[in-house]
Amino acid sequence: MMLSAAGPVLANTLKKGGSAGYLALLLVVVMFLVTVLLIRNMSGRLKRLPKEFPETPASKEPQDPEV
Repeated sequence: MMLSAAGPVLANTLKKGGSAGYLALLLVVVMFLVTVLLIRNMSGRLKRLPKEFPETPASKEPQDPEV
């Protein structure tokens, strides 16, 4: 049982005697592009963060969780 959207395309390609190489290449290229966009987005968000965060009174003392 195939759960992905590419399953029927892959099964149809293999039945006709082709290979899954083109589909795999497409998948790798799409994953690369998504990774590049994710890295660009996260670097932009990190640049917008303040250099230092204000210290709150609760963060000065370690808290013991009471069970």
